[in-house]
Amino acid sequence: MTEHVPVPPEVTWLRPSPRLWSARQAVLALVTGIVVLGLGVALVAGGNLAATAVALAAVVVASAAVWLLLRGRYRAWGYAERSDDLLVRRGVLVRRLSVVPYGRMQFVDVAAGPVDRLFGLATVQLHTAAAATDARIPGLTSEEAQRLRDRLAALGEARAAGL
Repeated sequence: MTEHVPVPPEVTWLRPSPRLWSARQAVLALVTGIVVLGLGVALVAGGNLAATAVALAAVVVASAAVWLLLRGRYRAWGYAERSDDLLVRRGVLVRRLSVVPYGRMQFVDVAAGPVDRLFGLATVQLHTAAAATDARIPGLTSEEAQRLRDRLAALGEARAAGL
């Protein structure tokens, strides 16, 4: 993957857990299955085979497109811990690189929705005074999210104390 956002070459990128990709695929499969089941019920009830076949084909194409988009989003996420700041990259069509200085962090939040909890994942959300510089790192294992939260909070306190 070619980087279009300039990043120092010594940066080692860490990535979300592969479980994030599994979770995204499971949700997509569940939604696709529900839609296909609904179309099957419509076929039995209505009997219009041609319309149902077209609808099923549209569902398959839409699911494939969503799968490709989710795959690209998963591959685009990355973060790197440097000595003075945290880098977070993301984006499929528009690549973004957020640089969050440790001293500017106000608090670090760890959240996990129902699907995340099912797969043992969490999202780390960094909050700064400027809302535009907030960053989030999804798909971390719960242990990694807690480690990163504690490390960022400690670095934030140390850097803010010097201001």
